[in-house]
Amino acid sequence: MAFILSLAVFFSAVVIHEFAHGLVAFWLGDKTAKYAGRLTLNPLAHIDPVGTLLLPILLTISKSPVVFGWAKPVPINYWGLRNPKRDILWVGLAGPLSNIAIALILSLVIKSISLPLILLYLLKQAIVVNLVLAVFNLTPIPPLDGSRVVISLLPANVTGKYASIERHGFIILFVLLYFGFFERAIYPIVKIILNFLNLPQL
Repeated sequence: MAFILSLAVFFSAVVIHEFAHGLVAFWLGDKTAKYAGRLTLNPLAHIDPVGTLLLPILLTISKSPVVFGWAKPVPINYWGLRNPKRDILWVGLAGPLSNIAIALILSLVIKSISLPLILLYLLKQAIVVNLVLAVFNLTPIPPLDGSRVVISLLPANVTGKYASIERHGFIILFVLLYFGFFERAIYPIVKIILNFLNLPQL
């Protein structure tokens, strides 16, 4: 049951994350996600067989200290945005900010309502998962969301070279994770946010 709940919490977080990207892109002029049927919270529209199912399941079964994955990326045509250079920043931030917002809302629920122990555990786990997803995706390595923020801030003559890193992005990320990037960079930031939220102990 704990295994199933963990996957459900993770899957919900990545679905909200991808939906937020598509929604903000739609608000800023790009309707690609809508026409592709991806501007929805229906989980079936966002499943990536490897990133959403296989990888998280294998990492959980193997008791990996880091469980991560991804939903099928929402298609976005950045040239369809009203101001591509500026708007790519907001589209990139939309996913991580949606996860942070969910974590903040759930922390308020925990502090405001007396909950059964199992539900309290589940909500705390959801908070951690959403924060990890947000902080990890803000890493400025293409194709993660942090790279979209960097692209919006870089001079135009540099963005092409920076974006070209994307074809090696997942290799770079796996190497960083292997050498403790999560424990040394991601988790300390998540821990700072959790301390700020001051959640009740189980």
